[in-house]
Amino acid sequence: MRSQIAALVYRVKNGKLQVLLITSRNSGRWIIPKGWPMEGETPANAAATEAWEEAGVKGKTYDRCLGVYSYFKVREKSRDLPCLVLVYPIKAKKLATEFPEYKQRRRKWFSAKKAAKLVREKELAHMLASFDPRQVT
Repeated sequence: MRSQIAALVYRVKNGKLQVLLITSRNSGRWIIPKGWPMEGETPANAAATEAWEEAGVKGKTYDRCLGVYSYFKVREKSRDLPCLVLVYPIKAKKLATEFPEYKQRRRKWFSAKKAAKLVREKELAHMLASFDPRQVT
């Protein structure tokens, strides 16, 4: 099993919590930005890098892991890889129109409840549905 780092990107708009989902490059399903741990970076900073590269988000990072979820990373030329993903919150401050993967993904804001229904992983769905940004600060 390999570990990955993910960003739960959120904002509060008109008093309502919204979370940002992106599409995966291959299947087009809704996910949160994630990637491999980065040498010399804290997990929270690695999550911020993934949020920038995959979703064009700049924001406030928090060092508190919200939880974990597991999934199988599908690979074309070898067996699927089991992964355990550590999720870190990022409060969005800016959204860029161009970012490293903007031609490869879509992004969209959803209510936490709707986002929870759109993701495939049950642990992630629970994390999204129960997320309360007041518990982060």
